Amino acid sequence: MFRNLRINIFIFYLLTTSVFLLLLYYAVTFLHIQNIFLLGIILFFLVILSAVFISKLAVDPLMLYVRNLQNLSKETLHELNLPISTIETNIQLLKKNLSEDKEKKRLERIESASLMLKQRYSELDYLIKMQTKQEIKEQVRVDVLVQQRVDFLEKIYPNMKFRLQLTQYELFVDKIGLTKVIDNLIDNGVKYSADSKVIEIELKNSILCIRDYGIGMDKVELLAIFDRYYQVNSDMPGFGIGLNMVKRFCDENDIELIFNSNINQGTTVKLKFKEKQER
Repeated sequence: MFRNLRINIFIFYLLTTSVFLLLLYYAVTFLHIQNIFLLGIILFFLVILSAVFISKLAVDPLMLYVRNLQNLSKETLHELNLPISTIETNIQLLKKNLSEDKEKKRLERIESASLMLKQRYSELDYLIKMQTKQEIKEQVRVDVLVQQRVDFLEKIYPNMKFRLQLTQYELFVDKIGLTKVIDNLIDNGVKYSADSKVIEIELKNSILCIRDYGIGMDKVELLAIFDRYYQVNSDMPGFGIGLNMVKRFCDENDIELIFNSNINQGTTVKLKFKEKQER
């Protein structure tokens, strides 16, 4: 599709440029128009007309493609709702009838996987709303949100110790976007903790601080961490887009993002929320 689009635009641009040159040659040679100002006006309107056709030729197929993609996403999202609800309902029913600890643990793993699937569902819904520019900000208790995310991540990382010091703080913000930021930062802390099994999280004076005691980074690595697809350790799972997304969200929501890190001492990340964001 896009290859044909590029070819069409190139051919149209080549033809219109050739026509302009021929018209200019004809006006000067055969019509003997010597008024440069008049020639400039004629060429100006021809260029505008050409630009309109080129933009239409380029944008219309893309708009159709995006619209079809959005419709597919919405339909997929709708179809996912039923199986997720079915899984959750049956998990609750099975919990009431299980007595053995081994079976309960297996069911807990299924429940964790179901929660992760539900989170992906919420993120897809979030992305669709972002594309349609819908207002998705709401009043959020940041301390409650952090506690909820830690409770969820503890099931995924049972060997990690999370030490929390959270004071009450409210913020008017995109909740799902902030959730993704918190998850990414904690997940990075866990991945790069090495032998350390402790993550410290503090919320105080409108500052959220996430600290690990892992492998850390040097000054050169710190300069590149927000680059898309960059990874400190290429052996780690992931695609290197997490911190790029975190930085973009913070910039868009006027949140100051601060990284401090030292090799073999760990990394500290701070999110400084602006007071004007509160309601």
